[in-house]
Amino acid sequence: MKLSYSLLFVSFFACSLLRAADDTPQFKVEVDTSPVEAEAHGPVVSYADTLERATPSVAAVYTSKYVTVNRGSSQPGIPEILRQFGYPVPQQPSTPNDAEPRQRMERLGVGSGVIVSTDGYIVTNHHVVHDTRGGDVDEIRVRLTDNTEYVAKLVGSDEKTDVAVLKIEPETELPVVTIADSEKLRVGDVVFAIGNPLEVGLTATQGIVSATGRNSLGILGGGGYEDFIQTDAAINLGNSGGALIDARGRLVGINTAIVSRSGGSIGIGFAIPANMVLHVMTNLIQNGEVPRGLLGLYPENLTPDMADAFGLDSTRGALVNQVQDDSPAEKAGIKHGDVIIRVDAIEIESAPQLRLVVSQMLPGSQVKVTLIRKGKEQKLTVTLGSLSGTAAVQDLTDEFLEGVGFESLDDEARSAFSIPDSVDGVLVSSVASDSPYVDNLARGMVILEVNDKKVKTPEDIEARIVTGEANRLYVWYGEVARFIILRVQDRE
Repeated sequence: MKLSYSLLFVSFFACSLLRAADDTPQFKVEVDTSPVEAEAHGPVVSYADTLERATPSVAAVYTSKYVTVNRGSSQPGIPEILRQFGYPVPQQPSTPNDAEPRQRMERLGVGSGVIVSTDGYIVTNHHVVHDTRGGDVDEIRVRLTDNTEYVAKLVGSDEKTDVAVLKIEPETELPVVTIADSEKLRVGDVVFAIGNPLEVGLTATQGIVSATGRNSLGILGGGGYEDFIQTDAAINLGNSGGALIDARGRLVGINTAIVSRSGGSIGIGFAIPANMVLHVMTNLIQNGEVPRGLLGLYPENLTPDMADAFGLDSTRGALVNQVQDDSPAEKAGIKHGDVIIRVDAIEIESAPQLRLVVSQMLPGSQVKVTLIRKGKEQKLTVTLGSLSGTAAVQDLTDEFLEGVGFESLDDEARSAFSIPDSVDGVLVSSVASDSPYVDNLARGMVILEVNDKKVKTPEDIEARIVTGEANRLYVWYGEVARFIILRVQDRE
């Protein structure tokens, strides 16, 4: 069954939660929801036709940023080998204006993208279109398979799923990929990773689906939403944002990350499922952001000992460790010690899955939460809040530490950053690339004390920081505790 849908009316495969808007851009994607099935006429000896259909929809993505250089610095184009062997590097002739800095555009990185609509919408990774610190870039260029280049506009980007959407303005209709239902993927399905690895040019590698539903890897950091497809198809630097296609040439995922000690592929690669990509992409185009539902609780995976202590038959479900005050969960009557086993008709197997399922539901929607309390099954109706309005993560960047976000430590944050239970303080959840404190603070750092006083909340830090003076921060980072000095600037 092959259908062409306007995204104004596409229903997200996992749940029908997308709302149409009158001013939604009219663009189309190709969707094919049928599963891959074995062919009866014999073994396949070539996938050339499959790749011929899919590869024109994969593009190379280049990012650049302006950097400031001083006149009189090394001439561009001098081989790096001169430096390595100690030879003098020629300098530009000195002029009266040598002290004046100048700017030039330098390439930051290269990745891949997938064309999903004939009028120029392209899906890629968030990390492909940002610098290594997560900051904005000054230019994004897209090169198609026919070597045509375009300057792309960043329509929207979602760090929590590592999905970004670009838009180019082509003169003619572009070749697009057909999007499959990634829920129907099975371990053993043949897949191909297509992209621009190491900038060698468009490349396809073959493998199989090694696993699905990988959601506790910590690849996206604290607060990320992971539901990766694992594959042994070779994914290397530059493949990020490229297509993972099935044996019929349909998009089943966006290549995102690898596990490797060498930096090259060792057969453990991960892709974002096409269903999640479609959901995030639609919201970024329609709303400029991804609205996410909120229960307002801290879940944990069950261990066999926990299951035994709670009188459960298995470790299936998500144990509620804590319920936030005045949250949707508290208002609905959910309590700590409850084990959530179902949200609407979706069976909950783990705490990360609970977070993922709820995040893909619209704020304000009513859901049926099935839970086990003291050995008995109960059903409660919860009206979801908005994740963007939760107090669990507090961004104090507009108040006292410009460009720095903080978060109280919870089990999820400890797991994501491998923070032991013995470490107690406040997590640095983000540091903007242009923050004046980028050289002192880092994402994943835990602030234990400020000026010899322990801190447990972001408010504690704000109360103990002294503006204009050198503040002593005792921090835990990289498995060691140490002091750092932070001089906080006055803000006009």
